[in-house]
This record gives sequence, C-alpha cells and structure tokens, in this order.
Amino acid sequence: MFSTGQWIFAAFFLVAFIAVMIYSYRKDLALHKKYYRGSLFVLIGFIVFIALLFVIKEYLKN
Repeated sequence: MFSTGQWIFAAFFLVAFIAVMIYSYRKDLALHKKYYRGSLFVLIGFIVFIALLFVIKEYLKN
C-alpha cells in the first residue's frame, strides 16, 4: 500500500514532530503551570465521561 520511501518519510516526520512538540512544551512550561492549572482534572473528567458513555452503550446493547 505504501512504498518504502513513504514509510521512511513518515518515520522521520513523526520523530521530528514529536521532538518539536517536546521542545515547545518545555519552553512554555512556566506559562502552562501559571495559566492552565487544574486542566488535568478537566482531562480526567472528559476521559471518565467517555468511558461512562462506552459502558452505558455496552450495557444497553446486551
């Protein structure tokens, strides 16, 4: 489906993208701690909500 060159490009792109994201996050870490305090609880709440919807869906399916 994909050529070898496309797989190599995808691998290099993924590594470069992750490296830039880590660099950017580290650079802005002080701002994140200041302005986005408590956002972890929002993320956890969202994940719990999605899991709850999945559980309800599976329960009603049976």
